[in-house]
Amino acid sequence: MFSAFIISENVLSLTKEFNLDNQIYKVLTLDEWEQAQASGVIITELDKEDGFIHLSTAAQLNATLSLYFSKEDSVVLLQINHGMTHEKLKFEAPIPPGNRTSSFPHYYGDLKTSAVSMMWDLKRGALEIPIEVMLQAEQDSNS
Repeated sequence: MFSAFIISENVLSLTKEFNLDNQIYKVLTLDEWEQAQASGVIITELDKEDGFIHLSTAAQLNATLSLYFSKEDSVVLLQINHGMTHEKLKFEAPIPPGNRTSSFPHYYGDLKTSAVSMMWDLKRGALEIPIEVMLQAEQDSNS
């Protein structure tokens, strides 16, 4: 079971208003976000290893948070401006393969912090959603 993240009062609009068309997101630890702000480029160690930037759609976020950020008390959620990134964005099978079956957005190139349209500070909350339910929602979104 996963203790869900909740959005704190700190919602920052970095370049634009929230845009429903920008359904591509990146989750970073606080340290990763600090590094991105300092360098101007969003990239994690896993991204470097795999040769692309791992991203999630809105439907994939719950499972991404549960599977990869379960030990974090706080993370940063970034909405990525699709208009600034679509040329280097590919939807591909998940890496690493496993229970996740939907196609994931992978960005091939330098993902600049200027491509962030919105940022949220997510804090761990009390809601718990079973991972099986999150994976089902992810599969249903591809239908």
